[in-house]
Amino acid sequence: AIDAVAKNRTMIVIAHRLSTVVDSDQIIVIDQGKVIGAGTHKQLLKSTPLYRELAGTQMLS
Repeated sequence: AIDAVAKNRTMIVIAHRLSTVVDSDQIIVIDQGKVIGAGTHKQLLKSTPLYRELAGTQMLS
């Protein structure tokens, strides 16, 4: 659903479900008010332990 409206647009999406943003060009991970990671889903799985943990919990790894 987001893909259809996001085409050729910049969108800021706040989500707890990673499936909402998994195909985004850029995902920013914020924990306790601080940016702890940024990149694509694949990049964040490698570089950001919290994102990897959330993806595993939500079965997106």
